[in-house]
Amino acid sequence: MEKTKMKSYSLSEMIDKHVGKRGTKARGAFEHKLNMAVLSSMIKKARKERNLTQEQLGELVGVQKAQISKLENNANSATIDTILRIFQALQAEIHFSVTLGGKQLSLA
Repeated sequence: MEKTKMKSYSLSEMIDKHVGKRGTKARGAFEHKLNMAVLSSMIKKARKERNLTQEQLGELVGVQKAQISKLENNANSATIDTILRIFQALQAEIHFSVTLGGKQLSLA
């Protein structure tokens, strides 16, 4: 029996093929949803590390428990101000990086 060689694909190639190439509307929506899912998971993990309920975190931030729940379940987007307040209430450091044209920008 003759063996056939299977072609392998990278994750980037698969996303390009099934979601769309970078710069397309579909790819932008996919990446936004993915980023929000990661952010949601980080909020939930940090809250649990601090042994806080959603209600307790909401009180610290000044929002309803429902908004914390929606954020943690990736059900809605939040303003950067709300996200910063959440991480501040959790006493968590967050770091931003900006890459432009393959080069990471620095303020220094």
